[in-house]
Amino acid sequence: MLKSHYYEDLVEAGCDEAGRGCLAGSVYAAAVILPPDYQNELLNDSKKLTAKKRYALRATIEHDAVAWAVGIVTPEEIDKINILNASFLAMHRALDQLEVRPEAVIVDGNRFKPYRDLPSTTIVKGDGKYLSIAAASILAKTYRDDYMISLAEEYPQYDWQSNMGYPTEKHRLAIREHGITPYHRKSYNLLGDGQLSFDF
Repeated sequence: MLKSHYYEDLVEAGCDEAGRGCLAGSVYAAAVILPPDYQNELLNDSKKLTAKKRYALRATIEHDAVAWAVGIVTPEEIDKINILNASFLAMHRALDQLEVRPEAVIVDGNRFKPYRDLPSTTIVKGDGKYLSIAAASILAKTYRDDYMISLAEEYPQYDWQSNMGYPTEKHRLAIREHGITPYHRKSYNLLGDGQLSFDF
């Protein structure tokens, strides 16, 4: 069973992102505040759940949460500020939208840019340790998957409905064959060979 909170007696938001390692598409982050002493034994790191379970849990999280929100940073912004800063910005945008103001923030991973003047703690593999981070990982992942599946209709040759923009062999072959789309991150090594042969 994952833990319900890290900070004692503070309204705590858990944050996580999805899509950091992708070659294409925006990076998404979610922030979730769960009720005190919330329990849900089905919640876990989104990567350990099937897509069907993630989407079922998304509905539960949205119903049960005190507040939740999703923040998005575009490929153009990623290319300007780099993916690490873009991940922080996506989390900050999610936190900005929460209808209940958090008093502390816990974040999956080992780096975070402090949000306003709130205390914050990074937790490595936090999405497998704390319920609110697990909930954020599920929202970020499912909303980003919805977005990539919709982009796949516009650009079917890149197989985004299956790879979600990650660097699979099929995705890289499609880049080699068809070039890039407006959704590709130009600052990334898109061909995976250390060479970028595109004229940007």
